[in-house]
Amino acid sequence: MIKKTLLVMAIMSTAMSVWAQIQRTDDFRTRYDLKEVVVMSRHNIRSPLSSGGAAYKRVSPHEWFKWTSPSSQLSLRGGVLETEMGQFFRKWIVNEGLLPDNYRPNGDEVLFYANSRQRTFATAKYFSAGFLPFANVEITHKYDEDKMDPVFTPQFTKMNDTYRQQVLDEMKTIHGGPQAWMQSVQPALSLIEEVIDMEHSPAAQSGDSLHFWFGDTQFKIEKGDEPRMTGGYTLANSVADALVLQCYETESMTAFGHELSAEQWRAICSVKEVYDGLLFTSHAASVNLAYPLVNRIREELNRTDRKFMFLCGHDSNLASIGAALRFHFPETENAFEWHTPIGSKLVFEKWNDGKDDYVAINLVYAKVSQLQGRTLLSLDVPPMVMPVIVEGLSANADGLYRLSDLDARFAEAMAEYEAIEDIPTAIPSASLTIPNAENRAYTLNGIKASESSYGVVVDGNRKVLRR
Repeated sequence: MIKKTLLVMAIMSTAMSVWAQIQRTDDFRTRYDLKEVVVMSRHNIRSPLSSGGAAYKRVSPHEWFKWTSPSSQLSLRGGVLETEMGQFFRKWIVNEGLLPDNYRPNGDEVLFYANSRQRTFATAKYFSAGFLPFANVEITHKYDEDKMDPVFTPQFTKMNDTYRQQVLDEMKTIHGGPQAWMQSVQPALSLIEEVIDMEHSPAAQSGDSLHFWFGDTQFKIEKGDEPRMTGGYTLANSVADALVLQCYETESMTAFGHELSAEQWRAICSVKEVYDGLLFTSHAASVNLAYPLVNRIREELNRTDRKFMFLCGHDSNLASIGAALRFHFPETENAFEWHTPIGSKLVFEKWNDGKDDYVAINLVYAKVSQLQGRTLLSLDVPPMVMPVIVEGLSANADGLYRLSDLDARFAEAMAEYEAIEDIPTAIPSASLTIPNAENRAYTLNGIKASESSYGVVVDGNRKVLRR
């Protein structure tokens, strides 16, 4: 039944793609006027989230790319790419007649609002430079550099014991549950181990980490914090993240002497997909995590004085918004990430036919070749534009959702959040521990240990002395 549903959705996505953003026909434009565009963006290419003695460096004997920015900040390439994306949006919006070329904002017609992390603020700034080159756009942000704005922080702001158990129970069902989903990417974990030459790494030589593991994974759900994962899988996620960023930055499909196909890079990204999917895409969690942004986007779509709104946050924001509103992001093409590529934008276009307002929802992102080639984007050389399907709502013949129907979906998600009782819990936090995965023991030189192996071995990623 699941496969059949996905097949139907894939067919619908393919059919709707002819209506997506840059492919509007002249007939469409005679019947609709573009009134507003709301963009929820993920930041562009950054350096890995940790540096110096970072764990991802200790699990490979090879030297990583010399990042062009400090830990977690937007890279030089990320700034260039975001400027190019801003120029594409400028060309598109001018072509649709929403704003004139070289427009300078008047009043509240345009607003840029970013999380206060450097990578999100800088992404918004670079986008604005390409989008409105004749204006010095102010980027609204509320906190000092690299502080998290609660609006963009996917944290639990309400909690009770029953609700927390509901979140944990839903996590147990996503793609067959944590253990099954993590086990499904075991080939990708083995590929990463080979690519980074993990068995000869400093971590392996000290007996700390010879292989990726996930049998000790725990999920922590508590008020005032993001959903957390602890255990060995977090290391695999960090390494996969650093590998993909290095691939973008070096303009090469080769990593440490290994020539990898696009399919293999996509497999590496699947490790991150599991990590983000488990933490941010259960519906019960997402209505809590995404509430501030769901509320803000809803307000924007119901305004009459705004023409363009740019919000900049993180992939966790896109994932949780989608799950809260029951959006089905397309399975990406020409990308490594499966659903929310680096620098991707969830774009809401508000159209009016003279009587009613309608909304088109698209996912816009640069192809891998455009990221690596720093391609100049335009209407003739566009990024990928793929339609997003809203579960349970019917689009009209032009692929547009009635705003009133979409607004009801926003209201439904917000009501689910408001219905959560915020009351003291019996214990400060609760966690879900997955069953232990296949037990793997290795000697200090990376060879799998047998029952008869003696001396120091790494068993379940712990050093054990066998006599």
